[in-house]
Amino acid sequence: MPKVLISDKLSDRAVDIFRQRGIEVDFEPGLSAEDLLTRIGNYDGLAIRSATKVTDAVLAAGNGRLKVVGRAGIGVDNVDLAAATRFGTVVMNTPFGNSITTAEHAISMMMALARQIPAADASTRAGKWEKSKFMGVELFGKTLGLIGAGNIGAIVADRAQGLKMKVVAFDPFLSPQRARDLGVEKVDLDTLLGRADFITVHTPLTDGTRNLIDAAALEKCKTGVRIINCARGGIVDEKALKDGLESGKVAGAALDVFVEEPARDNPLFALENVVATPHLGAATEEAQENVALQVAEQMSDYLLTGAITNALNMPSISAEDAPRLQPYMALACQLGAFAGQVTESAIKAITMEFEGHVAKLNVKPLVQAALAEVMKPFSEAVNMVNAPVFARERGIDVSEVIHDRPGDYQTLIRLTLTTERFTRSVSGTLFGGKLPRLVNIKGIAIEAELSPNMLYITNHDKPGLIGGIGSILGDAGVNIATFHLGRADAGGDAIALISIDEALTPDLLTKLQELPQIKQIKSLTF
Repeated sequence: MPKVLISDKLSDRAVDIFRQRGIEVDFEPGLSAEDLLTRIGNYDGLAIRSATKVTDAVLAAGNGRLKVVGRAGIGVDNVDLAAATRFGTVVMNTPFGNSITTAEHAISMMMALARQIPAADASTRAGKWEKSKFMGVELFGKTLGLIGAGNIGAIVADRAQGLKMKVVAFDPFLSPQRARDLGVEKVDLDTLLGRADFITVHTPLTDGTRNLIDAAALEKCKTGVRIINCARGGIVDEKALKDGLESGKVAGAALDVFVEEPARDNPLFALENVVATPHLGAATEEAQENVALQVAEQMSDYLLTGAITNALNMPSISAEDAPRLQPYMALACQLGAFAGQVTESAIKAITMEFEGHVAKLNVKPLVQAALAEVMKPFSEAVNMVNAPVFARERGIDVSEVIHDRPGDYQTLIRLTLTTERFTRSVSGTLFGGKLPRLVNIKGIAIEAELSPNMLYITNHDKPGLIGGIGSILGDAGVNIATFHLGRADAGGDAIALISIDEALTPDLLTKLQELPQIKQIKSLTF
């Protein structure tokens, strides 16, 4: 009988589900980190919310028995995903169970900020009756800047429009059609910063969004702007925000999340124009019930049948199809990861084409796996299961084409992205029926195996490229493992894929970019 530990507060009904499915469960919310380390090796599954930290040490202590970590909620900041993958532990979440609750909290925080409700409440309870002190502003007719127009952001936009606010949105994946469907105006970030009276953040915390709202961004805002963050601590630079609040550039901020949590001694708490709550975005009875039941069902399915749902570190796929599809899945994921990392403009359409042996298989899981990888640089919540929903919400057309024709390869998968600026494709095959290889990028033939750290270069086909790159990386002590080249015509457009032993610093990338042959260079991770 599988055994599961619940180390955070979950609904009692989640415990009932585990037991009804025939799984032994220990319900111990508030278990200390030390006790977790000593006991986790006795369990097949660990059900958590945000309090338990699933670190490399915890996963190692699982001793190979820990098969699944289920996060009741969206964010997995408290789980070391890389370590989980390394130790063979599936990490699941419940991405849609608390969307309405979080969106409502953002709207509530905006209202509380606009009317200074927390400060006015404290003053009134103290018997001061300072009516003239708490002069607020209306939301009616104001412009709300929405950073992130996914599931939660879309709900916030709908509620804000009900308050007769004008909504402008910045989201790399928001298509013009989806923006029209939401009734929002799609703008770039600088335009949003300059026009918004209120700015609300609904993006994951990634390298691309960390300190997205920093001192430079605040300088572009209107004087008197108000900032709301119910997404993740770290998206708003707390020091820059404090400076803006003290100078008057920022009229107020409403924060549900912080860089360090629990936030017990944050300098922002000393400011009267800050409304703060202790990460309550998902804290309603309905949301807690929804995510608890979902995670219990998902973990039970996996432990009993091998079915994987809402997995963050591996594709979701039935137990029956897994062995046959595994090498094709790896290829599809690599194609999607490559395309997602080299694409910067909003995506309008994604097409997956299948030729040869793979065309005879069930390609739906392959499409969803590639789709999730394409979008992963922009959202931590996307996975194989919810990727089609994620694409549909953003107006991205996804299609698959099965070719019943002979080709140059026994198996070929081609992924084509259509963006606002271009249409480009990347193709791959399996060597020996199991080893993924890229064989074509943007119509240029190449043969490349992807490794954890890669450089993708578009360049002019002129002498000196290889020597220049080798010299710069050699001087920096960076080893080149493999070097793959391709070109359209002699002296024309060319590409290079370089496998290196470590990721490069921004300064080193800048040096490479200065080589006269290079048009563009990107650092990729797989």
